[in-house]
Amino acid sequence: MSVTSFHQQFGQAVFDTLHAMSFDGLGMTRPSYSEKENEAHEVLCGIAREHGLEIRRDWACNLFLTLPGRDRSKPAVMTGSHIDTVPCGGNYDGAAGVLAGLSILCRWVKDGFTPERDTTVIVTRAEESVWFPVSYIGSRTAFDLLTEKDLQATRFDTGRTLAQHMAECGGSPQAPHKGILDPADIDCFVELHIEQGPVLPNNDAVIGVVSGICGSLRYRHACILGEYAHSGATPRAFRSDAVVAMADLVNTLHAYWKELEAAGKALTLTFGVCHTDAQQANFAAVAGKVSFALDVRSQDTALLHEVDGHIQAVVRNIEKRHNVKVELGERTGSKPALMDSQLQNDTLAVCRALDVPAVTMASGAGHDAATFAHQNIPTEMIFVRNENGSHNPHEHLEMADFATATAVLDGLLKIRAERN
Repeated sequence: MSVTSFHQQFGQAVFDTLHAMSFDGLGMTRPSYSEKENEAHEVLCGIAREHGLEIRRDWACNLFLTLPGRDRSKPAVMTGSHIDTVPCGGNYDGAAGVLAGLSILCRWVKDGFTPERDTTVIVTRAEESVWFPVSYIGSRTAFDLLTEKDLQATRFDTGRTLAQHMAECGGSPQAPHKGILDPADIDCFVELHIEQGPVLPNNDAVIGVVSGICGSLRYRHACILGEYAHSGATPRAFRSDAVVAMADLVNTLHAYWKELEAAGKALTLTFGVCHTDAQQANFAAVAGKVSFALDVRSQDTALLHEVDGHIQAVVRNIEKRHNVKVELGERTGSKPALMDSQLQNDTLAVCRALDVPAVTMASGAGHDAATFAHQNIPTEMIFVRNENGSHNPHEHLEMADFATATAVLDGLLKIRAERN
């Protein structure tokens, strides 16, 4: 059986299994630190046992599946991703990288290939920060970077803490703990992931070789406070209209975004949540409150600081123009991460050898790979073409493309795993 045929059959079978266990009637829902995420981890463990892979977990329930190398003292090659989803998400976000890595190890076992050094697939917990307002929970715990404050973050749908959910899933958040990973013991980390935008389909490319991962600036729980008033009895000059102020804020910041783009500064700016109070707002009243969330992303840390300063200035002007109060709330975010130039070159070389169309591109979305890069570990991401974006039920990854991308990852991991 050819390499691509093996990976295609493996991928199709396990993707079908994950779909069957997580389908919510429209999309996939595997919450971070839930029974559904546990079930998915057990499926992976079952496959690993069948192929004689080593299985271990850390105190936060991250999963490590390892094919031992000939010299176990050498730094390990690592790959992997996450298996949790956003609510009503797709079947491939995160899972594609996990299944690709596991398929490679299983193929190596079947072929009787033993790498020079350990090769490990890590399946991280809680990568999707929609559940808990903390970035990269699983990969950060693996390096002992999570704080006690992080452990007290609450899941949006249950109101219960990360520590509570972690303990229910078999973790030990209350016990003395340390990370299971030491950067000195890792040769490299490579994460395969579906592309979450339209770049690859619109460039007739199967593979995206990622140059860097954008950092983020986020105000998750912001609001504009005006005054509720009668819609017919209150003239414009006497209003403190939160909706009008919100519209002004959106238009002003989008105009600023266009100015930055014209100046060659790359970023994205998104109002992902915007709503009035369902209990108080009605068609016959001036809105007194609008809640919103603001997300800014860029590879340029200085630009993120510049944008934040501009947001503060715009907010002050909005308050004066509309006689409202803007409360941005807590600022959260993540640092940009650059990918390793040698791994990028090696990935492009493997693509050329396999005659796979590839382009170099940045990742606008955050990924666990950023945590590895921030530990000064040589890190790379490989994107695979995917239709209809991500974080929705309509993700569409052709299994032939999955097999091709996994073959590229296979070649890259073998290069690194065979290094003396």
